[in-house]
Amino acid sequence: MSTKYEVGSVLTGTVKGIQPYGAFVALDENTQGLVHISEVTHGYVKDVNDHLKIGDEVNVKVLSVDEKSGKISLSIRATEEAPAATERPKQQAPKKRQAAVVSTAAPEEGFNTLKDKLQEWIKASDRQDLIKK
Repeated sequence: MSTKYEVGSVLTGTVKGIQPYGAFVALDENTQGLVHISEVTHGYVKDVNDHLKIGDEVNVKVLSVDEKSGKISLSIRATEEAPAATERPKQQAPKKRQAAVVSTAAPEEGFNTLKDKLQEWIKASDRQDLIKK
């Protein structure tokens, strides 16, 4: 690999291969670099094929050069202006719940506390006529 590619330089390359994790871009006849899926464009990229095709000419920025392994990391999105931030619609504050009115008088029917019902359940469980034989 030639050392003529410096970090930060912007170049034009040709997409030579597409994988689920990114695209390989030829910078010259002997040198290719990888544009990771996260560097294809601003925003979320589910499938690289939705944004690039083999043979596409693209502008790329050199992010890193590893002389030992010969790998070059590239970015397409670093050559593009970031889109203007869109405002999200403001969420409404949750409505406040009104506290339930609790009566201190014992109800005649309807709502019973577990303590009261427990005694009824214990009595009912002792009834032999409810036990299936």
